[in-house]
Amino acid sequence: MFAAFGRIGIVSFGGPAAQISVMHEELVTRRGWIGEQGFLGALSFCMLLPGPEAMQLSTYCGWLLRGVAGGLLAGLLFVLPGALVIGALAILYLEWGAVPLVQQAFLGIKALVVAIVVQALIRLSRKALTGRDARILALLAFLAIFALGLPFPLIVLGAGLWGFLRGTTPTVPPAPAAAHRAPPRLGQTLRMVALWLVLWVTPTLALWVAGSEFLAELGFFFSKLAVVSFGGAYALLAWMTQTVVQDHAWLSAEQMIDALGLAETTPGPLILVTQFVGMLAAALRHGPIYGAGAGLLVLWVTFVPCFLWIFAFAPHVERLLAHPRLASGLRAITAAVVGIIASLAVWFTLHLIFDVVQTYHALPWPRLTSVQPVAVLLLGLAGWLIFALRLGLLPALACMALAGLACGRWMG
Repeated sequence: MFAAFGRIGIVSFGGPAAQISVMHEELVTRRGWIGEQGFLGALSFCMLLPGPEAMQLSTYCGWLLRGVAGGLLAGLLFVLPGALVIGALAILYLEWGAVPLVQQAFLGIKALVVAIVVQALIRLSRKALTGRDARILALLAFLAIFALGLPFPLIVLGAGLWGFLRGTTPTVPPAPAAAHRAPPRLGQTLRMVALWLVLWVTPTLALWVAGSEFLAELGFFFSKLAVVSFGGAYALLAWMTQTVVQDHAWLSAEQMIDALGLAETTPGPLILVTQFVGMLAAALRHGPIYGAGAGLLVLWVTFVPCFLWIFAFAPHVERLLAHPRLASGLRAITAAVVGIIASLAVWFTLHLIFDVVQTYHALPWPRLTSVQPVAVLLLGLAGWLIFALRLGLLPALACMALAGLACGRWMG
């Protein structure tokens, strides 16, 4: 298991779709540890949960094979390689991010980030926006977060409640074979929930009691983010950007886009961008050692809830998957997430191609005379690489970094 899940953690580049494909190849096709129907049922279950679905799928597959110990092994091996790389990149960024050559390379990477977000938006909308109701939900979610500045949790919970109340059609995905085990008693489930809740909140509460206000604020914010993280990292980024950049001013818009660009280059879940944000925000205020501590705290409060959801609810998976209202609520959330990702794409684009973007109430409003022609050119090149050439992520990142350097040299 260590060899199998270690390989998955090291080569899991390219977002959840690619990571799930790697897991399927390793666990179903190559080793035959989990059957095809069991894998699909596990994926359906993880889609119902908040948090990074690929990391939770890895944890759940480990739980199917060896219980809690197997789940811990699989989940940790999926996260730790990327977390180590992100930590190193954050330190290098703090040291070299202000160097002109690095800034020029990052201009190309930022353009690629916009293209990647648009690509994710297109892929998800094809699956999620299959009816008029779904399209209306997506539009309302876009307006709610982009124009009105409503909080992401409120939008997601509202969409989920609407879908839950309307859900009537039974949909029963294939359940894993392990789901046919007798479910544990209520007391066992409650003890498991209590254990992981205590593990989850203790570090943040301890920092708050000790008077470390900024770290405690980071812990509370990212804990809240972990609870409402339906729809993947791109959906979360819209709310995280709104809070980190506009509300708290922990980072600038440019640093936020840089964070996503670096997170795209690492293995593991894209939600590791939260670690980078926490490290950077803390280090800019109190130095690199403080930043390293913040990175560990953000990792803890982001990923411990994943183990809580899996270990508490995995024994009940068959009944959860068979509940039609839950499935309907999930579909409504997914539709709303399309609108939220669209707002992120527009927000990133405005901050890339305009040097000055003001805010009118909650609505971003660019100064048209501040347009940056080089950024527009790089954005067109990024779109060509991703949508016309269908270039892979890492080659595209290399090309766009070189293009940014070339444009900077030409402009200089």
